[in-house]
Amino acid sequence: MNATFRQLRLFLALAERGSVTAAAEACHVTQPTVSMQLRELTEAAGLPLYEQIGKRLFLTAAGEALAGTARAMLDEWLAFEQTLNAMKGLEQGRLRVALVSTAKYFVPRLLGSFCTEHPNIEISLEILNRDGVVARLRENRDDLYIMSMPPPNLDLEQHAFLPNPLVLIASDGHPLKGRRLQIADLSAERFILRERGSGTRLACDAFFSGAGFVPQVRLELGSNEAIKQAVAGGLGLAVVSRHALPARPADDQLTILDVDGFPLQSRWFTLYPRGKRLSPVAAVFLEHLERTALEWSERRESAL
Repeated sequence: MNATFRQLRLFLALAERGSVTAAAEACHVTQPTVSMQLRELTEAAGLPLYEQIGKRLFLTAAGEALAGTARAMLDEWLAFEQTLNAMKGLEQGRLRVALVSTAKYFVPRLLGSFCTEHPNIEISLEILNRDGVVARLRENRDDLYIMSMPPPNLDLEQHAFLPNPLVLIASDGHPLKGRRLQIADLSAERFILRERGSGTRLACDAFFSGAGFVPQVRLELGSNEAIKQAVAGGLGLAVVSRHALPARPADDQLTILDVDGFPLQSRWFTLYPRGKRLSPVAAVFLEHLERTALEWSERRESAL
């Protein structure tokens, strides 16, 4: 079977985005070019690689096998290019990071200083819910992964780099504001929680179960911003990462309640599959993240 790197890149774009249009946009080529290259690749394989159902394309078994092989080949080639650049004393290459949505509140700030130090490195961020990041981690689609609750069933390298305190919030005018509370004092309150499977929800469920507390759940939402708006509107209490709040929560019409057991102590981790050979760029970024994250956190805490 003969296939070019260009065809493999276009096929991976199709596999990841589910349409010829999206693959063409991602690779900055025309749709006819994508269609022609994929047709030639399918003919070379001798089996259908994808099928169309409605407006979306789905990989066949042969397509799934090719996608895994193509991804491994292109990753190896990218690593080779970055190794050559490192030998030449150049800092060029691409860094791919997948992170859970709550990490968007601080990772871009840490990336800013990294980009200043390494201006020739191209960075791609995928911001998803926890299940989406875990799915990409299983397929080894990125260089590094950032989340607060690493999946226990995967063999991973784990680097803790930043505290992730989870706080209980209410609307700024809530009658419980300013009181010292026990978890039992919240039995009559309604809660707005993150969706099941998220890192915050996993930590909440573990704490509530250990305390023998069953929250009255009014809403489950998949967005920190939506949760904050709902809490500010008086719909209930919520548990969120302190990183998701401004230095002064009152600026968002919120308050942090003083409840025994809170904040829940968690940490942010950088992850990658055990045995994975990090590219030179990924190794440099990992070192930068561990070096600068704690400094950033301490500056933020002093401003609170």
